[in-house]
Amino acid sequence: MAESTTEPVGAEQAGTPALSIVSLDDDPDFREYIRTVLESEGHEVRTAATPAECFGLCESRLPDVVLLDIKMGVAGGEGVLSEIRRRWSKLCVIVITGYPSLDSMRQTFKQDVFDYLAKPFSIEELQRCLAQAAAAFGLGQRPQDRLRHELGRQIRLARTDRGWTLKDLSESSGISVSQLSSIERGAHLPSIESLLSIAGALGQRPSVWLGTAGF
Repeated sequence: MAESTTEPVGAEQAGTPALSIVSLDDDPDFREYIRTVLESEGHEVRTAATPAECFGLCESRLPDVVLLDIKMGVAGGEGVLSEIRRRWSKLCVIVITGYPSLDSMRQTFKQDVFDYLAKPFSIEELQRCLAQAAAAFGLGQRPQDRLRHELGRQIRLARTDRGWTLKDLSESSGISVSQLSSIERGAHLPSIESLLSIAGALGQRPSVWLGTAGF
């Protein structure tokens, strides 16, 4: 079981938004521990004892993060990870194990695991890992927040790929530089008309941008 070296603090206090988390572990004591700790910090936690339970929870409502025990008796975590990647390629997975090895770390990271925590870990380590995952994946945000930030990122990438300045994009799209700057920073959600004008100027399909934001 993970060891606590600090008093739990709320997710907001730790700078992490409240997350939806599914934890797969065959140890009932650890499942109860992780649920108690993370729920006390404001996260929503659902636990699973078997891969089938884990897949069922993800299918009913996709979480922000899966905490995956990679060493579970007869149920190999590597196979679970492969199936998660097949079904939900962009889902954030954090691997947890009591038997870390360089070989297992190499294999799991090849399957796009966000991070790797070795038991026993401190609450502080878990908090830091979740905070980093939330920042990297934009987790815990409202759908409109994710959309705003992802559209801004995609527009900025498309513009810089063309070697355009904001002024260049403004002249081509008919949208002011200040408005474009606000959109790229994720501070402003463009209207449908503005989005179509920007995408047309950049030769991009807005449906692709919406897809990367999960819409």
